[in-house]
Amino acid sequence: MTLKADQIEAYWLPFTANRDFKKKPRVISGANGHYYTTSDGRRLYDAFSGLWTSGVGHCHPKIVAAVQNQVAEMDYCMGFQATNDKACQLAGELCEIAPGDFDHCFFTNSGSESVDTALKIALGYHRAIGDGHRTRLIGRERGYHGVNFGGISVGGMAPNRKVFSANLIPGVDHLPHTHNLEHNAFSKGQPGWGAHLADELERIAALHDGGNIAAVIVEPVAGSTGILPPPVGYLERLREICDRHGILLIFDEVITAFGRVGAAFGAERFGVMPDIITTAKGLTNGVIPMGAVLVRDKIYNAYMHGPEHMIELFHGYTYSGHPVAAAAGIAALQIYKDEGTFEQARALESHFAEVLHSLADHPLVIDVRNFGLMGGVELASRANAPGARGMETYKTCFWDENLVIRNGMDILQFAPFLNSTPDDITKTFETIRRVLDGIA
Repeated sequence: MTLKADQIEAYWLPFTANRDFKKKPRVISGANGHYYTTSDGRRLYDAFSGLWTSGVGHCHPKIVAAVQNQVAEMDYCMGFQATNDKACQLAGELCEIAPGDFDHCFFTNSGSESVDTALKIALGYHRAIGDGHRTRLIGRERGYHGVNFGGISVGGMAPNRKVFSANLIPGVDHLPHTHNLEHNAFSKGQPGWGAHLADELERIAALHDGGNIAAVIVEPVAGSTGILPPPVGYLERLREICDRHGILLIFDEVITAFGRVGAAFGAERFGVMPDIITTAKGLTNGVIPMGAVLVRDKIYNAYMHGPEHMIELFHGYTYSGHPVAAAAGIAALQIYKDEGTFEQARALESHFAEVLHSLADHPLVIDVRNFGLMGGVELASRANAPGARGMETYKTCFWDENLVIRNGMDILQFAPFLNSTPDDITKTFETIRRVLDGIA
């Protein structure tokens, strides 16, 4: 299909430099396995597996079949005071692979909605148990928790917040981020320095009285900001401080769940049990928009009081538990199990780390970071032009090398398919080195 110029012009792209993009549009018209097909017929290798979404490849035949069958059987079912069979099945199977006593989940349509849902559940939980004075929320600098007002309020990425700063929700504090080039540059996996940064939560608790704080939300591995693995012991200290003050701990696992860190959930990989987990992306392998918020039993049970005919949580979405999305989720979870996807991802980690860190000697590179199959290569910024070098690298990969990566300003980001081969990963970084050699 050949798009008309006015059709491209009509689309206001998200998180995109629209004026620059529309001078030379990058339009994808097909996807299969590990590759995209562009509107001009070129085949591109996807080194970011969608947008952290498509871990087992694009258009996996089992998910395609599940979606086709479901949409022919039931396209939609009202989700208020009724439900559909696929939503129930997916909820059960999702909770089955969750750690500990995460025995209930609430369906959303995206990671942003999952975060706002989790924050509301946390606030409502405290009110339900008689702690309604707990209203403060704690996020983290450089954290990304979606783009709804709750998410950008607890999030800590300045460009996402600055235009809306006068209208963010009140009563929010932020922990310091853990990125420190002096101490942690070129760390492989979890850096050894920085666990003490979790102690800032104690200072915030002292300032506001810990009894007024409802929840802390962090990504186990910060993703969109440029891949910041938690320092050794950092998540454990957050858990300890939250326990000491009766604060709920929320893990935003929209990126880290479903194999990205070599386990079903980051909570499992790090051995730290939060109270609430947010998910999306890999839940359906990116095929249909869907998210889920998992809660521990104490959270769900706190809501189950009062007259049984009354709604316990006044919250939900028209498309919560959408049957077609749920069918995609059921198929994705089955694939992860049948194909040993999480184990595949874990086995690839050492090779991924090796080739990623092979760029550490490049003169443009000032840091390399990794955990699981998440990798970041930070480039030195050009004088008075932050982000320009990263964007040039992205465009050169796309147009000249038939390779799709992601750049966040001058940080190149990589998220290989969970079922990649070592050769796939090696070739990707041979290409990156070649591109960087040609960039000033």
